Amino acid sequence: MIQRKPFLVAAFALATGALLPLHASAQPDAWPQKPVTVVVPFPAGGSTDMVARALALQMQTRLGQSFVVDNKPGATGTIGAGFVKRAAPDGYTLLVSSLGAFVVTPHLQKNVPYDATKDFDYISVPVQAPNVLVASPKQKERTIAEVIATLKANPGKVSFASSGNGSSDHLSAEVFWQQSGTQGLHVPYKGGAPAINDLLGGQVDFSFQNVNAVLPHIKAGKLHAIAVTGDKRSPVLPDVPTLSEAGVKGAEVYSWQGLAAPKGLPPAVKEKLSAAAIAAINDPEVKKRMLDQGLEIVASTPAEFTAFQAREWARWKTLIETRKITAD
Repeated sequence: MIQRKPFLVAAFALATGALLPLHASAQPDAWPQKPVTVVVPFPAGGSTDMVARALALQMQTRLGQSFVVDNKPGATGTIGAGFVKRAAPDGYTLLVSSLGAFVVTPHLQKNVPYDATKDFDYISVPVQAPNVLVASPKQKERTIAEVIATLKANPGKVSFASSGNGSSDHLSAEVFWQQSGTQGLHVPYKGGAPAINDLLGGQVDFSFQNVNAVLPHIKAGKLHAIAVTGDKRSPVLPDVPTLSEAGVKGAEVYSWQGLAAPKGLPPAVKEKLSAAAIAAINDPEVKKRMLDQGLEIVASTPAEFTAFQAREWARWKTLIETRKITAD
C-alpha cells in the first residue's frame, strides 16, 4: 500500500486536472461554448425573422459560436415564447419577437403559457419602426383631416386592414379612432402580406402598416402615405407628417422587436449577450440595411428594455380594456 500511494495521488491529480477545462467551460463567463438557438415565434420571411437573422449572423461572427434561428409560429407568437420560457436560463435559448408576445397578446388571450412580466430576462430592443397610415389606390383622401371627415360621415363603415387582432397596425387604428373621436371597421388578416395585397387591390380602404412593409409600394405610387405614427417624421418618408403634426395628439405607436431569454440568466451571460446584441445591430452594414427599410435603431440595454416593457405592458392593457378589444 505504501508503494501504491504516490501512484494514487498522481492519478487523482491527473483526474482533477483533466476536469478543470470542463469546469471552466461551464462557467458563465465562458459562454457560448455550444450553438445558441434563437427562437422566432412567427413564420420565416417577416420583419421579426429578418431582424433575428441579422442579429444571429453578427453575433455568431462576434462570439465565435453558431446562432441558429428556429421559427416556431403559432397562437400569435405565444407558442414560441412559451417554448423559450421553459428552456434553461443558460444563454443557449433566446427569443426574438415583436411587441405582440411581450405586451399585447397576454391581454387578449386566456391561458398564455408564460407571464411576460416575470418569465423573461429582457436583453435589448434592437429596432423599432413607426407605422404609416396608407390609403388604397381607390381612396381620394390625402390628409388626416380628409380621413377623419370620411370616417365621421360613414361611422363604422370605412375599412382598416390589419395583420391580425392585437397587431401594432390594429392597435394604431384603435388609438387613432380613440384620439380622433371616430370609428372605422377593423378587418383583421392572418399576417401583413394578405392585408397589403387586399389594400393594393382596393378590397379595403386604409391600413396602418409597418413603414418597412409598405415602403416599396409607397415609392411606386401604388399606396398613398398619409401620416406616420412616430413622434417624429420617418427619414424614409420625410414629406409625410406625423399624426401629431396633422392634429391627432397622443397616437404615437411604434412596432418593435425585442431580444429576451428565460428568466434567471447568469449576470455574466446577460452582460455578454447584451453587449453582443448592441454591437450586432450597430454594425455599419446591418445598421444601413435597417435604416434603408425605415427601421430605427434602438439598441437598448437590459435595464432600458425592462423598463420599456413595463410601460408598454401598462399602456396596451389599458387600451385593450378601454376599447374592449378581443382576440376574436
